Amino acid sequence: MTILLLTFYFEPDTGPGAFRTTALVRELARQLPAESAVHVITTHPNRYASYKPPAADREEWTDGNCPVTIHRVQLPVHNNSQLGQIRSFMVYYQAVQWFTRRKKYDLIVASSSRLFTAFLAARVARKHRLPLSLDIRDLFREAMLETFRGSLAAVLLNLLLQAVERYTFRTAMHINLVSEGFRPYFNAYPNAAYSYFTNGIDTVFLTELATKPGPIPQPRLILYVGNIGEGQGLHKVIPQAARKLGADYRFLIIGNGGARHKLEAAIRREGVDTVELRDTVNREALLEPFRRADYLFLHLNDLDAYKRVLPSKLFEYGATDKPIIAGVAGYAASFIREQLTNYIVFEPGNVDELVRQLHETPYFTQTRAEFRTKFQRSAISRDMAAEILKTAEQPDRHPA
Repeated sequence: MTILLLTFYFEPDTGPGAFRTTALVRELARQLPAESAVHVITTHPNRYASYKPPAADREEWTDGNCPVTIHRVQLPVHNNSQLGQIRSFMVYYQAVQWFTRRKKYDLIVASSSRLFTAFLAARVARKHRLPLSLDIRDLFREAMLETFRGSLAAVLLNLLLQAVERYTFRTAMHINLVSEGFRPYFNAYPNAAYSYFTNGIDTVFLTELATKPGPIPQPRLILYVGNIGEGQGLHKVIPQAARKLGADYRFLIIGNGGARHKLEAAIRREGVDTVELRDTVNREALLEPFRRADYLFLHLNDLDAYKRVLPSKLFEYGATDKPIIAGVAGYAASFIREQLTNYIVFEPGNVDELVRQLHETPYFTQTRAEFRTKFQRSAISRDMAAEILKTAEQPDRHPA
């Protein structure tokens, strides 16, 4: 069996998409027989302009049961602008068409957060009459419509994205949803078999990240690691919370993204010197900040689209013994209450509630042994790969 796997992000790039898909590819190569092959078409690291680890145009892995060939497409600089990202995707789209023009595959797999990688996979699957398995990490149409709510752009986008969604999801034989909060959204597409494999905890975060014994240092350190985009809305809460909390707390934010300039402006506007920003680093370099932190912070903007999502950051944070501060609603809030311990959940954007709970909640650390066992990336990838491989075995498996 030969599998084509499309993903916009892949290691050594950073972020949940890269980590998740890289682990999945390794697991597919482990489960497939020796005469099989996996062909990955991805991009050179491009998630952040400030994070560009070296990566080969072509790479071969032979440490699994079958060979893996990785082709990386060089993209134009996009600086996270909408126009730049569209241009980058078109370059990727054309490269995929070129790489696959004379290849023979048995199964198409795609991991997608912004819909268009999934759409591209559907195009290839229909062209070659092959079964398609999708891993959907976000509801792109819903998020975009909320961003442009009330404008003519929202109306036009809705027409376009609805058509893209219908074409894409009706092509798939199997769809994995990274959040069970997405389930009602996909009731319109009963043609596919569904699974719900979440993100997970990578091995690097299963190392010892426990708080060092001794007195709690002052000021207490609140750490955020990850994307600084509109979806996170950090500029709406962190500078304001820093002003209200005063000198007893300090924020360390490690990451980049399209809304970083808004966060920097809000810090200046609030006149606080207790918020430190650092650029994105690799995961190994994050271990020491994780050990030093007293609290781990995450926040999602107060939009309906984000009430369905399950932030990947929860799995990294949950692997530690630190208290988690989460400004989330909907499914993410329910997941925290059901699966985690030692947390503060506050209404997104509600700075006063955050400050009040932080002052009122006694500080302690607690190892989450059950969570660490249940959500190991290796186990999730193993089961997900097995589910994907079933797709190729189904009768009447060719898309219309």
